[in-house]
Amino acid sequence: MPQEKKLGVVLFQLGGPDSLDAVAPFLYNLFCDPDIIPIPLGAVLRKPLARYISRKRAKVVSDHYRAIGGRSPLGLLTERQARALEASLRSGTANSGLDAFVTVAMRYWHPLTAEAVARVDAESPQELVLLPLYPHYSYATTLSSLKEWKRCSSNGHLPAGLRTRVVDNFHDHPLYIQSLVERIHLTFQQFDEPARVHILFSAHGLPMSLVEKGDPYPQQIEGTVKAVLQAGAWPNPHTLCYQSRVGPQKWLEPSLLSTIDLLGRKKVTDLLVIPLSFVTEHIETLYEINIETREAAAKVGITNFRMMPAVGDSPTFIACLDALVRTALNTDPSTS
Repeated sequence: MPQEKKLGVVLFQLGGPDSLDAVAPFLYNLFCDPDIIPIPLGAVLRKPLARYISRKRAKVVSDHYRAIGGRSPLGLLTERQARALEASLRSGTANSGLDAFVTVAMRYWHPLTAEAVARVDAESPQELVLLPLYPHYSYATTLSSLKEWKRCSSNGHLPAGLRTRVVDNFHDHPLYIQSLVERIHLTFQQFDEPARVHILFSAHGLPMSLVEKGDPYPQQIEGTVKAVLQAGAWPNPHTLCYQSRVGPQKWLEPSLLSTIDLLGRKKVTDLLVIPLSFVTEHIETLYEINIETREAAAKVGITNFRMMPAVGDSPTFIACLDALVRTALNTDPSTS
């Protein structure tokens, strides 16, 4: 009987500062990414600009992290997802357990991509699946993480002959949609009058410069919204908006806060915010939505405000990740 091949899975995420002291270096790493801020003469200007922006924003951003506990929970929560996925892959159903390990590669803070490459090299798997935890493909997230993987794993830093597959999005995967619908149903139960609730989908924003280059992100976001509404079959009105704009350039619209103002003028009082493109809680959900946006909503008369919890390590979402990995193993691999 042939020996079972060892499988490695790498989960990609943006990362977040694990202390207040890490905020400035985290921001520096973020703004050094050419896929985040494409600028003319980037090779010369990017590092000085990133240093300037990170220093300028560090105090305000540190205050935001202080308000949610002094650190990003993203590292801990992604590690929980990794351990749950590893257990799922190893157990499976009858005769479908895999000799698998799962590691995490963060783009801008520890464990950094280079650390994940070292783990894969030490484990010496024969099969590898790269799985960005961004449901929607974007040049600023998925492509940036995969580029960083390629940079860090070049020059013989991975086992020879390693067969690699990539999952580049799962925005319409049935189990992902189901995991969102389950969370929405759960949050709806917190309203006394669900029929009065306005559903607000909030996705992370994206510069229009990337959209104009063909980034498929907004179309995939719209596809997720359509699939969720179809599966949930709620009669409630809904709106899609975008959050987390940085800098003066034009971003996807409408923005989250402008949408809150509009809903206030329409006399909406009950609001359910559904964070899209976030599979774990972090600064954009815990502070930007649950503190900043909640306060803005109260000022315009939205008195009953709820935020859907992220899918996190829910059994349905972990089943989605498991299915994505197993499906990827049946596709033609590339050889690193």
